[in-house]
Amino acid sequence: MQKTNRLALAVLALLGSTAAFAQSSVTLYGRVNTTVERQEVGDVKTTGLYNNSSRFGFKGTEDLGGGLKAGFQLESGFNSDTGASAATFFGRQSEVNLSGNFGAVRLGRFTAESYYATADYVSMHNHDTGSSSDAFYAYVMPDANKIAYRTPTFGGLTVDAAVALHEQAVGGKNAFDLAANYNMGPLALGAGYSKQGDVNQFAVRALYTFGAFAVGGYIQRDEDAYVLNGGKRNTFRLAGAYNLGASEFHVNVGRAGEYKNVNDSDATQYTLGYNYNLSKRTKVYGYYTHVNNSRNAAYMSNVAGADFSSVAVGIRHNF
Repeated sequence: MQKTNRLALAVLALLGSTAAFAQSSVTLYGRVNTTVERQEVGDVKTTGLYNNSSRFGFKGTEDLGGGLKAGFQLESGFNSDTGASAATFFGRQSEVNLSGNFGAVRLGRFTAESYYATADYVSMHNHDTGSSSDAFYAYVMPDANKIAYRTPTFGGLTVDAAVALHEQAVGGKNAFDLAANYNMGPLALGAGYSKQGDVNQFAVRALYTFGAFAVGGYIQRDEDAYVLNGGKRNTFRLAGAYNLGASEFHVNVGRAGEYKNVNDSDATQYTLGYNYNLSKRTKVYGYYTHVNNSRNAAYMSNVAGADFSSVAVGIRHNF
């Protein structure tokens, strides 16, 4: 706790020094995202205030000449409903990087690019946060101790590759992540693969935009990601959005199949959402989400066979 307090004081000192910002070209950014919800797990109902991945961070670059740039990004999560800081202060992101005509090399802690290339890309409602987030996507890649490389863009194609070092003297396994994004006008395609030991996942994604409409989805196959020795499972999600002035209308449905070695472990999730943009940075929104779990599934509910649902209204502000 004392260490966290010292880090917090250092951040406040940085915020209070306009000279430091001017000299280092550091940008402060963040998001405060909070909902009031009526949640139901099985027959148990709860009304509460919930944080939806609120965060703040700092990022900056230095031009080294000849097209070479050095950069960094530090990002911390916090609970907007209580004000509590994250147990790991910069647990969302902590990286230093070098970029140029060769692409970019990244070192540190950051979210897997395989996730951004697939599930996150089609999670158009509430940035895949809170109780309406994707309940089924198998996130395999560790975030910490990573070395990553991103290629330059070739005709709309970008590829990311990363290794997460296990950093154990005995035992442990490195993890590997690979992602590709290909944009061709209104059609955007993506793919992602992650593996650590016997646990692995592979997914492909497509999103098509025409006028005010956007439709997309992904298909994923994972092995042992949610259930130890569960075997393989197939998952898919379809999402659609319609923009009308300041209004956004969202719908998505996902389906998690049974793990090969676990009967009745399948589930379905669907979400209906409405967002109203008060400005480019602030929106109010509401949604209904429901997860229907089979007898041996516990997605979102953490109780085998219990369904989960939530009716929510919220405010999201970016800065």
